Amino acid sequence: MANIKIYSKDHCGYCLAAKRFFDSKGQEYTELRVDLDDKLMQEMRDITGGRTMPQIVIDDKVIGGFDDLKALDQKGELDEILNK
Repeated sequence: MANIKIYSKDHCGYCLAAKRFFDSKGQEYTELRVDLDDKLMQEMRDITGGRTMPQIVIDDKVIGGFDDLKALDQKGELDEILNK
């Protein structure tokens, strides 16, 4: 199973949508709340280069935000990444 990390914060609709999306696919993920830990915020920025929430990483591949995740799914590329 893929190692999915979702860097998120409280009261983030896109973060909730990403978690629901993975739940609907039966995928487990680790949620990393950057609003609770400044070190996680810096880690997220270093790894993804992103500053918006969520930032999604699958098996060390930076996916980006929720819109990027949905675009990969619509192109049929997400299942390939998840099933490696």
